[in-house]
Amino acid sequence: MTDEIFRHDGYVFEFEANVVSVNGDEVILDSTAFYPGGGGQVCDTGSIRDIRVTEAFYNKDGDIVHRAPGNDLTPGERVWCSVDWDRRYGLMQGHTGEHLLFCSLKRQCPDLTITKIMISPESKYVIVNHDLTWEQIRDAQRFANQAIVDNLAVTKSIMDRDDPDLEKVRIKLDRIPEDEEISVVAIGDIDLSACSGVHVMETGELEMLIVDRKVSAGKDGIAIHFKVGQEAKDAAADMTSIATAIVDEIGCKTEDSVRAVANSRHELDLYGRLLRKATKDLASRIPTEDVGGIQVYSAVLPGSDRAVLTDTAESVKSRGGVALIVGVTDTLSVIMASGDTRVDCRKLLPEVLKQFGGRGGGKPDFAQGGVQDAALADEVSKALKDAVLKSLD
Repeated sequence: MTDEIFRHDGYVFEFEANVVSVNGDEVILDSTAFYPGGGGQVCDTGSIRDIRVTEAFYNKDGDIVHRAPGNDLTPGERVWCSVDWDRRYGLMQGHTGEHLLFCSLKRQCPDLTITKIMISPESKYVIVNHDLTWEQIRDAQRFANQAIVDNLAVTKSIMDRDDPDLEKVRIKLDRIPEDEEISVVAIGDIDLSACSGVHVMETGELEMLIVDRKVSAGKDGIAIHFKVGQEAKDAAADMTSIATAIVDEIGCKTEDSVRAVANSRHELDLYGRLLRKATKDLASRIPTEDVGGIQVYSAVLPGSDRAVLTDTAESVKSRGGVALIVGVTDTLSVIMASGDTRVDCRKLLPEVLKQFGGRGGGKPDFAQGGVQDAALADEVSKALKDAVLKSLD
């Protein structure tokens, strides 16, 4: 079995080891500081004798395998190894930050549970079983950042399965094999969590923690994305600038900005519903005209509500006619539908829109596309009608 240096000291990133075996790109050492990933944290990368290590993982025998493409290592060789320290340290900060963030969120919402964790250089998030308000997240951030200011010790210990104190630990015991030791990470006296990952020694090393977004993770729940360290400071500065610009644009006090945005959104929803209704009413009042023996519905309509435009086009098509609809907003949204096999939408629409710098595509009986210049609405509408008439000649 590989001696796992990272379990004893996460700050060791350079070490000597003996090569035990080499199987193509896969190298096993008698000891390693390379963390093979786990608990949502990705594995370390680095080098063995200046040969790049792109991945570390456990094999079926419980040894840690180092993937070193194109290596010329030989069994029995003594080698100098190095973990990418800046990357490792960022992962240590992120993993400790995840523990701190979740225990802070759980104080706001006691029934919160973790569904999934991701700690990588590119992304750090925890997926929880249900949504939280931004007020709850704000209070959790304050608690977490106070813990960072307090510079609490982050310690690791081993507990037995029959230890009565295990009930105080956040743990999914069914996921830990019977023969595997239970490693518990403590953050001061505010959190105890079963975890075999690598962590910083004190919360002060996180510098700062900030939640920068939350998004749906489907059936898994809600993904709470966060940053720590310098990334958190940079994100906080960026978000402050953006928020200040929004407040200035709205023209309200900072403390009133959330309510002002909510009111604006409500008004936009109302205006949107009214516009859809008006467009639908207008669409129903425009008569068809005979073009080469086919009833053609040609209309330039305000808004680009896809449902309204599509329903109108499908209705015309179902009666054997041809629909030529141009929806106008900042750009043009164009729909062509045909209930007559002599009019091929897939052929005609792209040809017409290309004349106006636009693009389109679809099927013979239904096609759609767009044009960037909204001022060309009437010209596009006329060109479509001319194309239909020409196709019937």
